[in-house]
Amino acid sequence: MGHTRNVITINAPYSLVFDISNDIPRWSSLFGKEYVKAEVLEKKGNEITFRLTDDENKSWVSKRWLYKDLKFAYASRWEPMFPFKYMKIIWLYNETPDGVEMVWIQDFAMDPKAKFNDEKVEGFVNQHSTKNMQIFKEVIEKEAGLAAKK
Repeated sequence: MGHTRNVITINAPYSLVFDISNDIPRWSSLFGKEYVKAEVLEKKGNEITFRLTDDENKSWVSKRWLYKDLKFAYASRWEPMFPFKYMKIIWLYNETPDGVEMVWIQDFAMDPKAKFNDEKVEGFVNQHSTKNMQIFKEVIEKEAGLAAKK
């Protein structure tokens, strides 16, 4: 089983951090060059079904459940599942004196037929998450600063 945990603190109000980080159509810019397209397919209550397309034009559908009042979001890859056997993601938001600590936890298992094993994918996820979280931080802090000036 693969497992990653990455953390960053964003100096912005919780509501703004949660709303921007879960604005799926913005993920094509918030995740750098990782996703060329991020589209919401359906929204029912707190459940969002969405499609992500990567820079190799591969796409997949995932579901995300938002629990803003409880300060977390949960997601699961839906279809196609390959190259994973499963992929579960939890984003936690903890308010601290320095801002909002955002924690990304991913649990997954690679399909035995996949090109890479769990350990190799952990390395990829950690590398990408670190870069992506920095983009989230910069964008959200900039928007928080602009919001404060209005």
